[in-house]
Amino acid sequence: MSFVSKFIFYKVFKWRIEGVFDPNIKKCVFIVAPHTSWWDFFLGVITRNILGIEINFVGKKELFKPPFGWYFKWMGGAPVDRVSKEKKVAAIASIFESKNIFRLALSPEGTRQKTDRWRTGFYYIAQAANVPIIMVAFDYGKKAVRFSKPYYTTGDIEKDLPEIKSFYKDVQGKFPNQF
Repeated sequence: MSFVSKFIFYKVFKWRIEGVFDPNIKKCVFIVAPHTSWWDFFLGVITRNILGIEINFVGKKELFKPPFGWYFKWMGGAPVDRVSKEKKVAAIASIFESKNIFRLALSPEGTRQKTDRWRTGFYYIAQAANVPIIMVAFDYGKKAVRFSKPYYTTGDIEKDLPEIKSFYKDVQGKFPNQF
């Protein structure tokens, strides 16, 4: 699968990877932006295959029931009960505790549509799980997937968020008017 992914990524799409992800980091929160197209999921799967690492996601628990539940688990998914919004951060943090490897990928926008602000759940999840945030940019303008160094939250979101967002300065999504 890695050979096919590399061929598609490098030869067909003519993309590149910038930055390095240390595979020794077993637990982290990847924030992937901009998220403007369903192509982002495909690009993420290819990138994951090239790196040869496990990258996870969370989804509502109903997704993990038959007939397709096995597929979502195989793709790295973990079910979350979305009934109580107040406890979602704690529920996801407990997934980190229960696993040896859990690298959670999230879109800080929370949607493919243009939004005025990012959702901050990724920040509080990283803080509660005591794991770093790794920024990942899908830059369609430069045809590059960029990885940041691990970023550890300080607990001061007003200070941290502008620094995190600065990683995405001048990044172009598949549909630039949506970011």
